[in-house]
Amino acid sequence: MDSIRWGILGPGKIAHSFAKDLKLVEWGELTAVGSRDIERAKTFAQAFGASEYFGSYEELLDSNNVDVIYIATPHTGHAEWAIKAMEKGKHVLCEKPMGVNGAEVRRMIKTATENNVFLMEALWSRFNPTIIEVKKLIDEGQIGTLGYLNADFAFYAMDRDEKGRVLNPELAGGSLLDIGIYPVFLSYLMLGNPEKIQASSKFHSTGAEIQTSIIFEYKNAQAVLYSGFTSKSSMRAELSGSKGTLYINPCWHEAESYSIEKNDEIKCYDVPKIGKGYSHEIIEVHKCIRNGGLQSDLWNHQNSLDLIDLLDAVRSKTGITFPFDT
Repeated sequence: MDSIRWGILGPGKIAHSFAKDLKLVEWGELTAVGSRDIERAKTFAQAFGASEYFGSYEELLDSNNVDVIYIATPHTGHAEWAIKAMEKGKHVLCEKPMGVNGAEVRRMIKTATENNVFLMEALWSRFNPTIIEVKKLIDEGQIGTLGYLNADFAFYAMDRDEKGRVLNPELAGGSLLDIGIYPVFLSYLMLGNPEKIQASSKFHSTGAEIQTSIIFEYKNAQAVLYSGFTSKSSMRAELSGSKGTLYINPCWHEAESYSIEKNDEIKCYDVPKIGKGYSHEIIEVHKCIRNGGLQSDLWNHQNSLDLIDLLDAVRSKTGITFPFDT
């Protein structure tokens, strides 16, 4: 099979990081970029060597020189443009959260199935080599039975433009969908779906949620999770079991090392990654498409459904709403 040809829909900050990491991966090339601003698309294309650039998303989806589309718009554009891309026969890697609610994610998966195309949520942490190794160690019982998990993700964002992505409810702004998704994901990955959820949120004057604390109750464990925009947090994840404790070192969602504490002794293990870390999800997409797979074994459609259902449940508990909710 020839190189897999990528098109980027929405050349924002995250798309720049993605395009840099794409250059580090075999079997892939950036061939096209689409933006609602033709000059922005042109600048991006020139920076990363794309042969085509378009001043609309529709034109990108019509290109015959693209096999897979990376959706990098704000959250509210994910479902719409992923569905339109798949209806054009394109494979899709969609930034997290895949949709802003369970109904959107279900429509996206249905469209992927109907059009026989690959669809994956770009939850890059799932493919991080450190996270993969930690998951294996937990499953093997290296720290015994997991009884406590603590993970946070927070940075100061109260000085951001209120009309921008982070603090604007019209764009599904707020910490939960933007960064709270990571701690929720880690608990789900290591412990599965909780039996009970407790949660509390604080809100900005715009109506956007700016702090959320969550407790996931499991049969034999609890997970304490946090996201917020009012201050920075340590962003070290702690997984504690009956025989020891494992720490995913800061910033845990993009880590290159972890530590294990047993019998009052701590050992650190380095696990290098390629580039910033987006390379690993790109490698997974290439592997799936080259093998004819329509979803990833590491992060499949059901995983994305479970994750958005957990986020929906937290929103229901805390009163996080968006103007477009029905």
